[in-house]
Amino acid sequence: MIIVLKPKISKKDENAVLREIKRLGYKPHVMRGVARTVVGAIGDELTHQSLENLPSTFPQSVESVMPVQKRYKLVSREAHPSNSTIDVRGNLIGGKKFQVMAGPCSVEGEKQLLTTAHAVKAAGATVLRGGAFKPRTSPYEFQGLGLKGLKMLDKARRETGLGIITELLSEDHAEMVAEFTDIIQIGARNSQNFQLLIAAARTGKPVLLKRGLSMRIEEWLLAGEYVLSNNNPNLLFCERGIRTFETYTRNTLDLSTIPIIKKESHSPIVIDPSQGAGRADLVMAMCKGAVAMGADALLIEVHPNPAEAWSDGAQQVSLELFAKLMEELKPFIAAAGRE
Repeated sequence: MIIVLKPKISKKDENAVLREIKRLGYKPHVMRGVARTVVGAIGDELTHQSLENLPSTFPQSVESVMPVQKRYKLVSREAHPSNSTIDVRGNLIGGKKFQVMAGPCSVEGEKQLLTTAHAVKAAGATVLRGGAFKPRTSPYEFQGLGLKGLKMLDKARRETGLGIITELLSEDHAEMVAEFTDIIQIGARNSQNFQLLIAAARTGKPVLLKRGLSMRIEEWLLAGEYVLSNNNPNLLFCERGIRTFETYTRNTLDLSTIPIIKKESHSPIVIDPSQGAGRADLVMAMCKGAVAMGADALLIEVHPNPAEAWSDGAQQVSLELFAKLMEELKPFIAAAGRE
């Protein structure tokens, strides 16, 4: 159920409503919007007492009570009609300004990372991506620098002021990764690792949830529910391509997820064209398409020398190509009504 509170009610009145929701057997989740505050009441309506009398019990505080028909309660637009925005070091993802996150697939060394960080910032990116822990198909491939890589990312953040996004692979590493990053990425292979999602959510950091290789959109939305239901409102969905019969590209980038997520959820949608296509020569076209269709941000792999990258070199764009891409995106961003 969704309880819509009246505007400008006092904190005392709001707390009284929350206490009553708990007394009736539900778990309240407060979601604050620009004009309204809504409370998602999570619980079994068949076994708990009804919430329908709240407007008459608290006439000065409760505007209405509405049922949520979706399985994903807190992620849905029914729960939160207005768009959510995620603040990353003063930059809002999901707001008027279009955001770009860029950086190498994996952190290979300090020079490589800092060179990339300064270049992507100069071109207009606001968040630096880079993998310190790498999930690889083969156990013999480069697995990342771990804590050493996280410290390099932190140094790049201090030098450039860029936000940091990096992937979390283990529940045991959640607090360590949270210390060095501004956004925790949950990769495609872990998109339904629910205990990992809970651990990431409980750090309080924004969580970027990539779509699984063969994940249906409803499953993706329900996976996002694990973040919001653990008292973390800062969820971003990321489409990074799904596995199909096609072999011309590494994955099939499903841009139809943009209007679907926009319709079904209030959380921002990010597009990763690098993983999506698996080919650097297609990244620019995929970026333009994503912007035109209403994505809130891009997550792009950038490397000073892609031919020598330790992982996924074929899909990483050079520093020069990234700068060109950022220039060519400007008219598309303006046409989409963004800045």
